[in-house]
Parts: sequence; C-alpha cells; structure tokens
Amino acid sequence: QVQLVESGGGLVQAGGSLRLSCAASGSIFSVNRMGWYRQAPGKQRDLVAIITSGGRTNYTDSVKGRFTISRDNAKNTVYLQMNSLKPEDTAVYYCNADRAVTSIGVRYDFWGQGTQVTVSS
Repeated sequence: QVQLVESGGGLVQAGGSLRLSCAASGSIFSVNRMGWYRQAPGKQRDLVAIITSGGRTNYTDSVKGRFTISRDNAKNTVYLQMNSLKPEDTAVYYCNADRAVTSIGVRYDFWGQGTQVTVSS
C-alpha cells in the first residue's frame, strides 16, 4: 500500500523552528512533485510550498524567507524547515504527492494524514 507518512509537528513559541518530514512508503519507484499544504480551523487548505523531482521550488508569499522545502529522492521523502514561526502559521500541515510510479501502477494526487503545528505567542 502506498501512503505518505508525516512527522515533526508540535508546539513551539513564536520565533522558534520546526522541521516536518513526509516519507512516501510502499513499493514506489519515483515521485513527481511533492508539497506541503496547511489548513487552519475554519479555513480552506492552502499551498505552503512545492518541490519538483528536479528540485524546483515554489512558496506562498507569507512563508518566503522563513520556510525551506527540500527532498531526498532516494528516500522519496520531502522536508519542510520552518523558521521564525508566527502564530498565524498554526494549522494542520498536509503532505501531498501529485504522481507516483509504483509496483502496481501510477497513483495520482494522494495525501498524508496531517500533522498539527501550533505556534504560541
């Protein structure tokens, strides 16, 4: 079974840092674009950052200069280093993969279970 498993969320004070990890597990040969999204209570799920298999990145404006997305293709894992955290960064963070080649075929647009990030003021 192919799935995304996230870790690294938690509670941190404003100005602090956290590092999220998301590993694609199962019989996976490759993963195309991977990304992080977040959803605050009562709001829609929004893009935070994405990274292609070739390493190209894109960030939402509110996290530029504070967050860094990276990946290890050999491990099919994506990371999100979050620095200078603000209370408005509080949300559930979800990992996404847009396309994965697996032993049983190609799978599209799948999500992790989410990890809570809470930033206190």
